[in-house]
Amino acid sequence: MSYWNDDFFFWRRRKPSIPREAKGGIKAQSKRGTFGESWWARRWIAVLESFNIGARLGRGRSYARRGQVLSIQIDKGKVSAKVQGSRPKPYNIELQVKTLSASDWQKLAKALSCEAIFSAKLLAGEMPLDIEKIFKKTGLSLFPEKLKDLKTACSCPDWSNPCKHIAAVYYLLAEEFDRDPFLVFKLRGMNREDLIATLSRPDKKAAQRKAKPKQEPPHEDKGALTPDISKFWNGEPISDDIFGEVRIPPIAAALPKRLGSFPFWRGEERFLDAMESIYEKASPVGLKVFLGEQV
Repeated sequence: MSYWNDDFFFWRRRKPSIPREAKGGIKAQSKRGTFGESWWARRWIAVLESFNIGARLGRGRSYARRGQVLSIQIDKGKVSAKVQGSRPKPYNIELQVKTLSASDWQKLAKALSCEAIFSAKLLAGEMPLDIEKIFKKTGLSLFPEKLKDLKTACSCPDWSNPCKHIAAVYYLLAEEFDRDPFLVFKLRGMNREDLIATLSRPDKKAAQRKAKPKQEPPHEDKGALTPDISKFWNGEPISDDIFGEVRIPPIAAALPKRLGSFPFWRGEERFLDAMESIYEKASPVGLKVFLGEQV
């Protein structure tokens, strides 16, 4: 019993380690309170909090806000990071997330294609609020549901897992999910480009079910060159509908949203928010110029 008491008072007297100053680290945008603004970012934090690691959550938030995380690399089903702790050499962090199979993604893409609003928003670079319903409808989950679906490792001497260094990476990932929700899909095994290509690809079976167009009788080629030299050089009147329907896009900055923002953007204003505001102001002006109205 005396040995237990000695060990207990030794750990109680032990002061928490003070991390070394990190230069050029990734500082959290959140200065106080909760991390993450979107529902998917907060859901990610809920996964971390389900581990019930107590005080290490607070230390992890402090590390994230101090900029102790030096780098984060996000790949399919894997996150690699370096965190500066109390030792000279930064600790290596690795998070592994269970990815969905190819057949699961095909099943999910088919379900999404049946919901036009979901596909439209995803193709425009937006995360639909009710997308988890589609996942559940197909028997899948957007986020890891079980502890074994998420594996973490850190090279620090802390015996607990996840430790405060892993927690710091978790919090920064939540802010990154706010910036680019497609990273949630990437952790589950599907990056932005592949998802957009899958949603943009037409349904082959549906195309085969369509009736074949009727063959029209051969007609005279109206595109042949005219022998009239004046028409050849001056051209002919252009039809009014040559440009099709010209209108303000329903979703502002759709192309930049598809491309995504800069990784771990730390500007005073979010990049895509600034671009969306610029597009919203420029679109009416551009339409007036096209219509020949005075600007």
